[in-house]
Amino acid sequence: MWIDLNADLGEADNVTPIDVAVLDSISSASIACGFHAGSQEVMRATSVAAKARGVAIGAHVSYRDRAGFGRRELGVSADQLLADIEEQVALLRQVAEVAGATEVVEVGYVKPHGALYNRMGQDPDTASAVIEAIRRCDPPVMLLAQAGTDVVERGRDAGLVVVGEAFCDRAYRPDGTLVPRSEPGAVITDPDEVARRAVSLVLDGGVEAVDGYWLAIMADSLCVHGDSPTAPESTRAVRAALTEAGITIRAFAGQA
Repeated sequence: MWIDLNADLGEADNVTPIDVAVLDSISSASIACGFHAGSQEVMRATSVAAKARGVAIGAHVSYRDRAGFGRRELGVSADQLLADIEEQVALLRQVAEVAGATEVVEVGYVKPHGALYNRMGQDPDTASAVIEAIRRCDPPVMLLAQAGTDVVERGRDAGLVVVGEAFCDRAYRPDGTLVPRSEPGAVITDPDEVARRAVSLVLDGGVEAVDGYWLAIMADSLCVHGDSPTAPESTRAVRAALTEAGITIRAFAGQA
């Protein structure tokens, strides 16, 4: 039994001690590509740090919204969104290639961020634009999307390898959607609780929603948000709890 443990990183003006600490516990790093956060320098440094630890990297693509950290829904046309995603993936690939110097550092997957991630789970046109952008990637990459949403099957129907993701540090509603960050309790910061939920997601195939309803979720990757103040403690606790439960942690994408 295995699971991928991923985190969203590179979302500050430099590679923070939190990012480095998180990298020591995870198997995949979704790196911000500059549209909602980060920079080429941060992308390069994060790629180098991930490579040194055997952590797979992916492009954490977003709406062009640095002011709102990519958490605002923007009225972007499908053509513009497609072009924006292609630009972000190409940039991370270029930066990662330089970061690797004589070694290959591959971008193995794409994970949309924030409002774009949520929107593609609700809007077929947005999902189609994201999927088409990823289909155009050469060499191919995987798509990391929320388990249980239509995006997973839509992407697979389009020929993509889609990995379903669950969140062990976010609260769920009974319908499977995430509790909005504007509501109390949306983000779970207690490392022990995050670890408990991670083990439940893997061994029991689900987790409790906010009202106590049992929510079945089948996922191959678990996310702990790198911008959480307790991200290092949570990722360490999750890794320890999963290992104790006999669950191997490994990247779903081919490691560089």
